[in-house]
Amino acid sequence: MEKKFTRILVIKMRFHGDMLLTTPVISSLKRNYPEAKIDLLLYQDTIPIMSENQDIHALYGIKNKKAGAVEKAANFIQLIRTLRANKYDLVINLTDQWMIALLVRMLNVATSITQDYGHRQSAFWKNSFTHLAPWLGKHCVDRNLSVLAPLGLTDLCRETTMTYRPEHWQKMRQQLEQLGAHEPYVVIQPTARQAFKCWDNDKFALVIDALQQRGYPVVITTGPGAEDLACAEDIAARCQSRPVTGLAGKTSFPELAALIDHAALFIGVDSAPGHIAAAVHTPIISLFGATDHVFWRPWSDDQIQFWAGDYQPMPPREQRDRNKTYMSVIPAQDVIAATEKMLPHPAHAPQPGGTL
Repeated sequence: MEKKFTRILVIKMRFHGDMLLTTPVISSLKRNYPEAKIDLLLYQDTIPIMSENQDIHALYGIKNKKAGAVEKAANFIQLIRTLRANKYDLVINLTDQWMIALLVRMLNVATSITQDYGHRQSAFWKNSFTHLAPWLGKHCVDRNLSVLAPLGLTDLCRETTMTYRPEHWQKMRQQLEQLGAHEPYVVIQPTARQAFKCWDNDKFALVIDALQQRGYPVVITTGPGAEDLACAEDIAARCQSRPVTGLAGKTSFPELAALIDHAALFIGVDSAPGHIAAAVHTPIISLFGATDHVFWRPWSDDQIQFWAGDYQPMPPREQRDRNKTYMSVIPAQDVIAATEKMLPHPAHAPQPGGTL
């Protein structure tokens, strides 16, 4: 498709980690249409994780299902007015909500591309877009990039992006100093949006003890919810030497990115911070249970991944119990061994051919 686009709207309405896995699409569009203004329509709740992305011209938030019907309708109507005024010449849709078809129809855009979702085969959906792209790829990043096929682009960006400003790291560094943590440190994210993605608190404590005995302070991060904070406190109470919990639930997403970027290692379950670690190129140990460990794994080759299915047979996806912590079968000692592989030397020990 030989066209020069000047105003592009990308639509993705999912959770925080999913938004980071969309960034290769945005980066690829900016690389191929450097003069274009690229806007992003997303859930209002997920705006903070994309707020510092330099490839995005404007972020437009849509209210999610927690809002009331009247509030959602008013928000939708206002968005239509605003987006129509922007006069887009290209829409890239990466979400399967039915109302997106209606929205795209009302924008009257010359070129609109959506992924060809198997459960969106109605004439209304298909006729709302000018192009349907095959939904291809084993990983979410590849699946997202497949939407660009109708454009015929050959120069694609295949890295995820998470951006923060210098002042975000300055704040984190000051707080780490106040909390008594020094570099090199390790960040552990033990919580996720759903409890079935989590590992056992006592096993996290054993891993933390092993790391801190080798001289690596551990910083526990979580979301701001009461259950997340209680989890961090329970893990810390089980440790021989208390890890840093003072930042748990208290960082913005850019601050969290700065904290993870400067870590020697990130250890976490299937949640957004793992995707942040991949985007800032921090080594990763990831833990997966019931969720798809291939499709959702952090987009990084510098990681060791543990999957419950490697330790015992996993039921088919449609039969998995989302109230069961399948990851309990992963031994703490295996994760400790992985930390020794990712961090082969004790912190502050002389390196071969080097000094303290």
